[in-house]
Amino acid sequence: MLESYLTGLIVCGGIIIAIGAQNAYVLGLAVRREHHWWSAGLCMGTDVVLLTAGMFGVSAILLTMPNAMEAMRWLGVAFLSWLAAQAFYRATTGRQALTASRAGGRSLKHVLFATLAVTILNPQVYLDTLLLIPAIGAQQESATTFVAGASTASILWFSLLAWGGALLSPWLSRPLAWRLIDVVIGLMMAAVALHLARNGV
Repeated sequence: MLESYLTGLIVCGGIIIAIGAQNAYVLGLAVRREHHWWSAGLCMGTDVVLLTAGMFGVSAILLTMPNAMEAMRWLGVAFLSWLAAQAFYRATTGRQALTASRAGGRSLKHVLFATLAVTILNPQVYLDTLLLIPAIGAQQESATTFVAGASTASILWFSLLAWGGALLSPWLSRPLAWRLIDVVIGLMMAAVALHLARNGV
């Protein structure tokens, strides 16, 4: 049981840390202190719903299809490698700094709709929560405990983005900070991809 929980926590945590559109949007709101906790809460709730649906819908099918599990393995390797390559590219070329200015603040409704759009219109979210993570969870002793661990990772991560982004807004506004973040992300994604390729799910 504990092993399933920790596996869900570590696997989901390692995947969602990759700074995609959703995470970057929440972090940008946090740096500007612009309804960032509402946005983070919406992301947490969406992740929990999608992870639960993916785990208890897709996993049952995958268990009866060994070839699908192998395909998911290499799809995961390719996806994680792509994330790592993107992160290393951003670390090399740099990206625009986030602005901590509060000018032209948006309404809560606007922020929530934008957060929902960034979440549900991003194919990466579905690949993670409905396919990649459940494919790993299907091999665990307890699916419920695995989902609990994965959901905890999402809650902890978005809480950290909201709290840490606001706290460290002066530092995170610098382009150098983004380079360092991308290096860490790239190394983590490359390590997970290599482990998956060598050992399977």
